[in-house]
Amino acid sequence: MFLLNKLLSRVIKVGTLELQDAKGQIHIYEGKPGPQVSVRLTDATLHTKLFMNPELHAGEAYMDGRLIVEKGTIRDLLTLFAENRMGLRGHPIQKIVRGTAKKFKRFLQRNSVAKSRANVKHHYDLSNDFYRLWLDQDMHYSCAYFSSPTDTLEIAQQNKLRHIAAKLDLKPGQRVLDIGCGWGGMALYLAAVADVTVVGVTLSTEQLALARQRAKDRGLDHRVSFELIDYRLVEGTFDRVVSVGMFEHVGIGQFDDYFSKIKSLLTDDGLALVHSIGRKGGPGQTGAWIRKYIFPGGYSPALSETLQSIERSGLWVTDIEILRLHYAKTLRIWEQRFQAEREAISKMMDDRFCRMWEFYLVASELAFSHGKHMNFQIQLSKHVEVAPLTRDYMLENENALRSS
Repeated sequence: MFLLNKLLSRVIKVGTLELQDAKGQIHIYEGKPGPQVSVRLTDATLHTKLFMNPELHAGEAYMDGRLIVEKGTIRDLLTLFAENRMGLRGHPIQKIVRGTAKKFKRFLQRNSVAKSRANVKHHYDLSNDFYRLWLDQDMHYSCAYFSSPTDTLEIAQQNKLRHIAAKLDLKPGQRVLDIGCGWGGMALYLAAVADVTVVGVTLSTEQLALARQRAKDRGLDHRVSFELIDYRLVEGTFDRVVSVGMFEHVGIGQFDDYFSKIKSLLTDDGLALVHSIGRKGGPGQTGAWIRKYIFPGGYSPALSETLQSIERSGLWVTDIEILRLHYAKTLRIWEQRFQAEREAISKMMDDRFCRMWEFYLVASELAFSHGKHMNFQIQLSKHVEVAPLTRDYMLENENALRSS
């Protein structure tokens, strides 16, 4: 407990943490006013593990019931550490842990076609019924777009669809590819609001089945098709390519292949729109707990390393937009909806799964509200003259879609 005590004494500058160690001894760490949390450890090995890698082992211990929040909630505990994140990140041992992870990140994100399928199955093939309980009615599992503080999740997700469709500047008769189509919400929206045909590709069998059923139910299956295929194996050309919340799963070693593939799929007068989680503070690495339990092979890229790959592909960047706190709001609502359905989810999965998922949703929210995460939308083309010269068309298209 000596090392953990030293770490927490140095790190906690905001809020109060009362910690009961596995031997029953009480330790109090207090800074200026902030979150107040009491936790109890039931496993003595955590005294060392939490010192060496608090992010990984705190998540695991909470999932397994070896770290118990006695006063406050897991949100309060994670907020406390988010408020004190700079002190934790500045600790010499934590610098070594992060530096080592950065050295191996290409290996950890080596996402072959087979590995990508396994990664998708791990997260997205859990159960359509599970996701249906807490996502919006149209089942969008990516950052919503809040035009107003009063927007509901349903409205904000429709805002996102409209915002992206406006940037795609769709024309009648065009062919659109949706890379990482999820449950089909984007593809179905584009086919419904514009005279276009859409091909959606996914590696999730659960998503594929529901997306196809939704297209049939909406009478759009003659204009929208969904395929179980890796984007690297897609053939043909498309007037528009859209990818929402999928680039985060590509992995740093495949960035060049991703943008080169987009270029090869675009017609000469085509446009692509990539919507992704990103990070403000330059290249980093995926947290050990998130990588192990939530998104194996995943990585939220910095704009700097993303743009380097785009430059190597020869594509033009015709527009970039940064969405800062939209995902924090989205994740907060998801977590609230998840908690409202917790009893049903516990019966569907188990209580350990529920603790894992709430840890994931809250930690992810705080990465956007207190950390360096954001979203970016990058518009791309093969030739300089393809996109209109000003952004006026985006607003005009968005207003037209809003009134239609």
